[in-house]
Amino acid sequence: MYNDNDRAKLFTRRALLLGGGQVALVGTLVARMYYLQVVEAAKYRLQSDSNRISTQLLAPPRGLIFDRNGTALAVNRHNYRVLLIPEQAPSIDYALDQLSHVILLTDADRERVHRDARRHRPFVPITVRDNLSWEDVARIEVNSLDLPGVTIDVGQSRYYPLGKLGGHILGYVAAPTAADLRAEPNDPLLELPGFRIGVAGVEKVYDLALRGKGGKKEVEVNALGRVVRELDRQDGIPGINLNLTLDMRLQEYAAQRLAGQSAAAVVMDIHSGDVIVMASTPSFDPNDFNRGLTNAEWKNLTDDPLAPLIDKAIAGQFAPGSTFKLNTALAGLESGAITPQTKFFCPGYMQLGNMVFHCWKRGGHGLIDMPSAIQQSCDVYFYHTAQRTGIDRIHDMGMRLGLDHPTGIDLPNEMPGLVPTRAWKRRTLHQPWHPGETLIAGIGQGYILVTPLQLAVMVSRIANGGFAVKPHLARDLIKGATVSPRPPPDWPSCNIADDHLAAVRKGMYEVVNKPGGTAYYERILDPSMAMCGKTGTAQVRRITRRERELGLTSDADFPWKYRDNALFVAYAPADAPRFAAVVVVQHGGEGASASAPVVRDLLIEVQKRAQALAEGERRTQTWTG
Repeated sequence: MYNDNDRAKLFTRRALLLGGGQVALVGTLVARMYYLQVVEAAKYRLQSDSNRISTQLLAPPRGLIFDRNGTALAVNRHNYRVLLIPEQAPSIDYALDQLSHVILLTDADRERVHRDARRHRPFVPITVRDNLSWEDVARIEVNSLDLPGVTIDVGQSRYYPLGKLGGHILGYVAAPTAADLRAEPNDPLLELPGFRIGVAGVEKVYDLALRGKGGKKEVEVNALGRVVRELDRQDGIPGINLNLTLDMRLQEYAAQRLAGQSAAAVVMDIHSGDVIVMASTPSFDPNDFNRGLTNAEWKNLTDDPLAPLIDKAIAGQFAPGSTFKLNTALAGLESGAITPQTKFFCPGYMQLGNMVFHCWKRGGHGLIDMPSAIQQSCDVYFYHTAQRTGIDRIHDMGMRLGLDHPTGIDLPNEMPGLVPTRAWKRRTLHQPWHPGETLIAGIGQGYILVTPLQLAVMVSRIANGGFAVKPHLARDLIKGATVSPRPPPDWPSCNIADDHLAAVRKGMYEVVNKPGGTAYYERILDPSMAMCGKTGTAQVRRITRRERELGLTSDADFPWKYRDNALFVAYAPADAPRFAAVVVVQHGGEGASASAPVVRDLLIEVQKRAQALAEGERRTQTWTG
């Protein structure tokens, strides 16, 4: 009996110990579960959600671009693209091999994917191909189980509805380069597949404003990383819409008139600086750059002797020829070297030492004053004027009229031009300045180079009374990513006497509207639209004495690349100037025949458009009143 009691007590103690251990173990488990599920709930919920929920950055819609009348110049379209996420594929080559059985992949596509993979982190999606057709998208989706790491994405691509018409001004967009990523390391948008930034034209100048700000979306994914559903979306802030000063109807008209030629045309408002037309022919289609050029297409563009990739309006540097005589005349007047009544005799040439400088008119112009010298474009008159004035004063006037330096227009790659000085030649060429070079400079030849836009600025400053107007393309004032109304212009003065400007304008009026003027036959017959202008014919090579003796002085006697450049500058209307226009036709021959008719027709059209707009506003005010 005792033994039974002892055994019972022993069993009880052991049972209590075992029960106590179980209670302790259960208590520990309960405490741990409480700690994990209550105390640390937020922490582990976050970790769980990070495995279940994927946050993705959304590219904002790029801002649109319009002309002054609301015509769309740059818009966005849906773009289906196939992406590869390297860390979700066995290898990049394996994924590309599998994908190549479904859609066409070129060697260039493979090279680009490998290059982008080296540049980005492994979880960043890489665009394999974009602008996919619906058939391509369907084939990829059907074969998705055999394409690890491959997914379809719907984004936006840039589209330029007018094609070549605005190529040089609008520019184009492209994927960020390695240099772009280094320049903006804190902008995650640049790593998004399919994201594009501006690399030329106004797309580049106003890229930050057009780019917008990114959004985000949260999606639920399964264990394989595939999207199950979208949980939340916060759309990005679209880029601003950019309104340009251009009138694309006039732009198209200018491009049609200059078609087939290497040429440029500019029309600008002489008071506000609005650039209404800026055409450069031939042009290129920015849509081709958006989809990617083939080697053959790139070679055709770069090998074309008419240079379609160069915006000749701002980057084409030309000798201004006789259009520069306006600058020489003002330099002479302002320096006191001549007056409007000063006369020089032109026998058809001027002798300086053992050098003979010819006038374009073999028999000469006789005794002639300054306005008549502009009217008839007498070279000898401006040889004498330049000799009296000096090259440094001619340069100083060029600076005042907007030559020799970039205009500051809101476009990249503008060239500065050149109006030389004695110091420039000594510094650049390590040679002294020669007296004969001053004579040549006086008629816009020699070292002098200008762009068509600079000539438009020069004419605008002469026509508006000597105010230093500057050209621009954006109708609003844009800084960074902010937009504000452009304030009324308050241009500083060029400090040119009114009577001197009036004398030059008188000569420009007679060029077009008085018999004997070099552009008389291109005048505008409607007096309310009459224009004032100046012709220019600039040699690209000097005619030798032997060629003169042989009678080889006509453009038709030389190959195209050796023919003269044709220029014409003008403003209208004559009695109340508002618009300046310039046309340069490379190797086009005489300015009076090749460029003046285009300027005349452009000024007629722009004035008609302005009159129609004013009439519409007048009727609106009358109706609302």
